Order: sequence, then structure tokens, then C-alpha cells
Amino acid sequence: MSAPVVSATMGAMNPLIGKLAALMGDEYKKLTGVRRQASFLKDELSTMKALLEKLELMDELDPLAKNWRDHVREMSYDMENCIDDFMRDIGGADAKMGFIKKTAKRLKTLRKRHRIADRMEELKALALQANERRMRYKIDDCTNSTTRVVPIDTRMLAIYKQAAGLVGIDGPKKELVSWLTDTNEKVKVVAIVGFGGLGKTTLAKQVYDMIGGQFSCTIFLSVSQRPDMSSLLGGLLLKLGMKELTHAHEVQDIIGRLREYLTHKRYLIVVDDLWNQSTWNIMSCIFPEVGNGSRVIVTTRVEDVAIWACHNDHECVYRMEPLKEQDSRMLFCNRVFGSGNVCRPDLKEVSVEILKKCGGLPLAIITIASLLASHQTRSKDEWESIRNSLGAKFAKNPTLEEMRSILNLSYMHLPLHLRPCLLYLGMYPEDAMVRRHDLILQWIAEGLVNCSHGSDLEDIGKSYFNELINRSLIQPAGTSRSGDVEGCRVHDIMLDLILSKCADQNFINVAYNCEDVARMHACEYKVRRLSLKSSTNDATLRIVDTSMSQVRSFAQFGESKYTPPLSLFKYLRVLVFIFPFDRSTIVDLTAIGQLFQLRYLNVSTLCSIDLPAEVRGLVHLETLEISGSAQSIPSDIVCLPRLSRLILPILTCPPQGIANIKSLRALHCMKISLEDINGLGELTSLRELKFSTKVVAGEIDALVSLIGKLHGLKYLEVRAESSKHHCDPMYSLSNPPLHIEELNLFGWTLKRVPTWIGDLHFLRILVLWVDNLSNDEVHVVGKLSCLVHLDLWVFAEGGAAICTGLFQALKVLRLFSHDDVAHMQFQIGLMPSPRQLTLDVRNGWGGAVPRGMEHLLALDHISVCARDGVNHHDVESAFRSVVDVHPRRPSLEIIPPLSLSSMNVVKL
Repeated sequence: MSAPVVSATMGAMNPLIGKLAALMGDEYKKLTGVRRQASFLKDELSTMKALLEKLELMDELDPLAKNWRDHVREMSYDMENCIDDFMRDIGGADAKMGFIKKTAKRLKTLRKRHRIADRMEELKALALQANERRMRYKIDDCTNSTTRVVPIDTRMLAIYKQAAGLVGIDGPKKELVSWLTDTNEKVKVVAIVGFGGLGKTTLAKQVYDMIGGQFSCTIFLSVSQRPDMSSLLGGLLLKLGMKELTHAHEVQDIIGRLREYLTHKRYLIVVDDLWNQSTWNIMSCIFPEVGNGSRVIVTTRVEDVAIWACHNDHECVYRMEPLKEQDSRMLFCNRVFGSGNVCRPDLKEVSVEILKKCGGLPLAIITIASLLASHQTRSKDEWESIRNSLGAKFAKNPTLEEMRSILNLSYMHLPLHLRPCLLYLGMYPEDAMVRRHDLILQWIAEGLVNCSHGSDLEDIGKSYFNELINRSLIQPAGTSRSGDVEGCRVHDIMLDLILSKCADQNFINVAYNCEDVARMHACEYKVRRLSLKSSTNDATLRIVDTSMSQVRSFAQFGESKYTPPLSLFKYLRVLVFIFPFDRSTIVDLTAIGQLFQLRYLNVSTLCSIDLPAEVRGLVHLETLEISGSAQSIPSDIVCLPRLSRLILPILTCPPQGIANIKSLRALHCMKISLEDINGLGELTSLRELKFSTKVVAGEIDALVSLIGKLHGLKYLEVRAESSKHHCDPMYSLSNPPLHIEELNLFGWTLKRVPTWIGDLHFLRILVLWVDNLSNDEVHVVGKLSCLVHLDLWVFAEGGAAICTGLFQALKVLRLFSHDDVAHMQFQIGLMPSPRQLTLDVRNGWGGAVPRGMEHLLALDHISVCARDGVNHHDVESAFRSVVDVHPRRPSLEIIPPLSLSSMNVVKL
């Protein structure tokens, strides 16, 4: 049986009906009047729900139908809030509450029952009024008179992969590379200009990847339509590895620091999606004229901005053109039919007509092709229906409105359960990289993920996410060490469509300033989800008042040091704070203990965080994820009955008794007591575990025992606080978690590789420290067929040879050895797949580099750790000679020793 989910157009109708059904259960059998009213409401609302489902499948609604739909949607939210209040008052005793307190609480509820009965009568009257309006205005007739989209089977997920390769880009890429690699030593700015969706960012990224290895500093920077220059440039400081700001700085101060840093570098910087000259006037100040052949690439839709950035040099402006007919057809067919690139004979004519209407714009072609690929069957009638839905003017005169109509077609063909999931991305700022796991957990907390009996909600959410990528409605962004997609970005044209849908359906309200918030106060409908994307204007947040009490999701981005009173948000389910780098700010979260409905809390910041002394009232809380500096964690967090994900700041220890949270699936923290390490073995639901510990005999034994008990573990990272301490009991582990995918034993020095490592056939990431490495042990690790990332630290000199036929899936190899790198040799066919290689150069290095690196044919990036006493310039010169002759011209990075332990995410 499916769990009820929230819908963009139907609001909380589905979960409301489910809660009314719960009120009819045995738990409330003494409340005869309430049960009777609940039964009546359930029947009335069920008939409305059936009509709402029909209305959601329609292209357009007449004003009467739209007004009725909106009224019922808002009514469902208010009714659900009322039922939640009722359930809390009657049966929602706090976790771990004693018998006397529970009894006193229930006696108090007797006085509330009359008020509850009166409120149920009011809800009944609202439902009757809505049904009466439905009959009076003949809303049912609307579903017979408007063209309806052919519905897609919602049980099917799109399983087709993205097109095998880019098309039509080789020529433009070659031309741009020639512009950027000429002999001119002055800083040169090249601009790519063209309509949205032409592929400017894709072209810039291809060029950036191709020539990046020739520069000592490379940066790819996305600029939004409303950039906060302090945040944008401050974030650039962090990307460059410079010390973060400890307090708010003026833009001019940040520019000075960036300019000083770049003065000593030969840099390649991409400024993507520039919108106006004023932003460029600020950005250009960070580029010093160093006379070493540095280059800047700008992408923009505005030709005047492109010319301005290039100092009126028209020869440095590359104007993107639509794809030619052959390239358009190749991109389309690759996406719909796979790498075979063959269109069925009966579909050729209609496919040509569809392509003409796409006007050669890659975004339009991929979006429509992904829509067609998502259909179970490819009937000619379906293709002709989609062709007829496309505007005829777009091919000759592409406009943003026409592009939005193409994207809207894909939205209208989305299964109903995916629509609110896509719209929820409107909570995030333009150009934001949205982490996949965060997004899925927010969907779950908001009730947007539909769970069938026995299914895992997070797995279903991941399928939703993948399907949105397969349909090209969101773009994959970032890659984890295991090779998984880390998150997504939304094309700004798609985001524009999402926000217009959110406004039409009162799904999300977005505010950039106090005027936006003031308009919300005057709106006809209550604010249900609120995203504040303000900068330093505290007045924006100070006018958030009690009219926002119905908000279910609240997210705040930007530099504002003021947060609205959280106690206002009585019905809040999701709370997100993402702040920049200002350590002087204190985030006051002491009021969260009053948010009874809170399910998800994520604070991502470097700021100090104040938490309440008690949180036991948060009986629905599932995710608590905090980065920053928290003085203390409430001790009663261990009493929360539904907490499944607990991510604490890096220097924060959890309270005693953390092993009592039986619902935990993920735990990341600093240290865990020996008592709790022993207790964690009872948490059979645990899938992720990350902590550090002292290397003492008792904790080593407890750790080995723990690993043997957690059979469902997928990710384990246990860092030793002191390195070079042997962990001999690890060899005795007889029952390892066979489905584990990541094993990180950073700092735990083993004399040799344990034999049980060879049984971990699903292992994708391995971090291991060993004294010695024999040929047999190399075979144990090398035969792991799923291994894509290997960090291997070998402390003895004279290691084993790596033979061909091993490490066939490996993408990232980071090898740290006391052997001189000159002794390393990579033979032809040794490792077919490594794209990133990290090596260690120690004091006494003779200047030689490993032999045969040109045989690593997939190599894109080389990192070299120059230890103390090694001349960085000599290291760069030696490895640059390798890069210059390598077939792929990989990029080169020289890293200091302190960076090694923090290299957790590697971009593939």
C-alpha cells in the first residue's frame, strides 16, 4: 500500500485523507463524535481528490476551475494542520515521558475535546462549501472540454542513459583553443555569446578541461542574475584554498587578496553566465596583468556584455550558432535510440519535423528527446502529439517564452509524483549545486516521496532524482569518490519555469528583499514554503511575522546576520540555513524545540550555532545535520524516536547514550565513547558510520567487534587520532559487512592487507595504511571488481609490483610510499581506467618521475604531494615534462602535505 504524498496542485489532500483514516482507528475509539466527523470528511475529500487528479493532467484550466482547485488545495493544508494539532494534543506525548506526566497530559486534553469537536464541525462546513461550489460552477464539466495530455504510466522510470557524446562541438572548441593558446603574453579575455540553451557553458567547460593543464591556476566560476559579489568573491577565496574570512569584508578587500594571489600565477578563469557590465567591472578587477599568457573565458547571452568584457575587441567574441541539421539529428537519435543512432523508418518524418521546431538548440533537442525516450512505447501517434504541441515560430525566431513552452511540455508529461519534486528545487538559488542526498531527504520530510510497502524511501527518492536527470530536467553536477553523481544544477531557463509554476500553484514563495516579503503579506493565499535569498539586508527578515505561521519549508541563503523567530513556524517540516564564511555570526536555533512537526534540519555554515537545552519534543525529527561550531548538543537527542540521520560538526562530540537511537541509519561525529562503540553494534539499521577514536587496545577490540556486527553497513570511516599505531586485531575479523561500499581506515596502520578485504566484492572506495605490501596482497586488492578509488599508504621501502589484469575499474589512485617515485613504472595495459593519479615526493627525491605514465591513457589529472624539504618548482618542472607529452595533456597540481587528509571529494 502506498503512503500518501503531498502534491503541488492538490496540496496536502493525500496525507490529510490518510490522517482522517487514522482518526477512525481504534486509538481514537472513545472519541465517537470526532470519528464520525472524520469519516464524513474523508468521504467528501476523496471525491474532490479524484477530480483534482483529473485537473492536474490538463494543459490549461478555465478561471473557475483554477480558482476551485486553488481553494481546495489551500483548504487541505489548513485541515492537515488542524488534524496535526489535534493528534498532538490527544495522543502526542513526548518521547520518554513518565506515566504521571502522561496521565496529567491526557487529563488536560479532556478540556480540549469540546474545542476539537467544534473545530471538526468547522472543517465539515468548509468541505461542504467546496463541494457545493464544485456543483454550482460545474467544475466536473471542465475535464471534458479541454485538451488533455496523454498520461504516462507512473510505475515506469526512465532507464535510458544520456547520449554517448557531445556533437557539433569539435569545430567551435578547436577555434576557441587556437584563440586562447596563441603567443600573446598579455591577459586575454575571450567571450562566448549566444541564446540560452545553445551550449555556451558546455563549450566553455570542454575548452577549460582541454587546456587547463597548461596553467598553474584554473577556476570555473558561475555567476547568477543577482550576484552577491561579497559571497561570490569570498567563495572564490575558499576555492583557491586561501584562508577564509573571519569577519565581513568589503568587496574591495576581497578583490585585493585575490589580485595578490593571482599575481604569482598563470591563470585560466571561466566566468560563466555573465549578465551585465556592472558585474564584469567588479570581476575584472581581480585579474592582474601579469604578462605570462593568462586567459579569461566569459559566457553570456548579452552581446554588449561580451564586447565590453573583451575591451571592444570583436575578434575575441565567439558567437554561438545553432546546431546544423546533421548534428541535431545525431544528438536527438543518440538520446532517443542509443548509440546505434538509427531512427525507425515510420518515425523519420515526424522526427525531422520535431527537430525543425527545436531550432538547433541543444537544450531544446535534449529535453524533447529525453521526453520521447521516457515513453514505454514509441508510437507515431504519441510523437505526432508532441510535435503538434511545439510552437511553430521557435525554429525561425527562438525566444525565452518559446523555450519555456518546450520545457513546459516535458513538465506536463512528468508523472504526477515527480512534479512537486521538480518544483521543490525552486527553494534553491540560481546556479546552486544541490546535493542529491540533501534534496532527497527534504522531499521525504515534506511528504513528496511515495513509499510502497517494504520499499526504502531513500532508494525511491534516488530513483526520482535519477529520472529527473534522465529526462534532462535537471543537470548532474559533481562526482563523488565512488563515481556517483553528487548533486544537480538547474538550467536558469528551467528554474524560471519552475518558479512560475510555484507561483501559479502557491507551492514556493521566493524573496530577495523586503519588498518581496511585503507582497507575500498581501497575497490571497498563505505562504506554505519560503525561500529567502537575501544578502546583507536584515530588514528583509525582520518583517517576517506571524502571517508566515503556515510555512512548511523554510530555507535561508546569503549573508544576513538576522534569522526570523523560528517559533513563528508552528507547522515547519524542513528548515535549511546555508550561510557563507562569516565566523562572527551566531545562528540562534534555541527555538527549534517548539517545532513539533520538524522532520529535517540542516545548517551549513562556519558560524557559531546555539542549540536548545532540550529537543525531546521533536518526536518527528528524522535528519539533524549541522556544520559549524556548536557549543553543545542537547543530551536528550538520544530520546528522539525517529532520528535516522545525525551529522554533527567536526569538533563536536555526541552526548552519551548515542547507541540508544535505534532508528539511526547514518552517524557522523568527532568521537564516540568506548561504551557507545560497544552499543552501536545493536543498531541494525545503521548504514553510514563516520567518527574518530583513540588508538588504544580497548577501542581497537571494540571497533573490530563493531565492524563484525553491522552486517548492513555501506559506508565506514574511522580515523585514528594518532598515526603509525598498529591495529593487529583487525586481521582476526571473521564476519565483515560483505555489502560495504566504502572502507576508510585513515591512520590505522596494518602490518599487511587483511585477507578478508578480498571478500568485499561491492567495495568501491578503500583507504588503507600498511607497513608492507606483497605481491599476493596487491592481487587481493587489485581483484576487487568494483573498486574505483584507492588510497594506499605504504611505509616500508621496496614495495610489490603491480601486474596487468588488476584494478580494471579503478578511476582514482592515490599512492603514498616511502619508495622514490622514480622506482615506479606503469606498463602498457596495466590500468586501463585511472583518470586521476596522486603521488608522493619526499625529501631526498632525485628529480626523476615514474616511467610509463603515458600508458595511463585515460589520465585527466595528476596531483603531486611535495613533502617538506622538496623544492616545489623542481617538482612542477619535472612533472610538467610528463604532462606536455601525454596524449591527454592532463592537468597538474602540486599540493602541500597538509592537504592530504582533507581530500575527501575527488572530481572525476
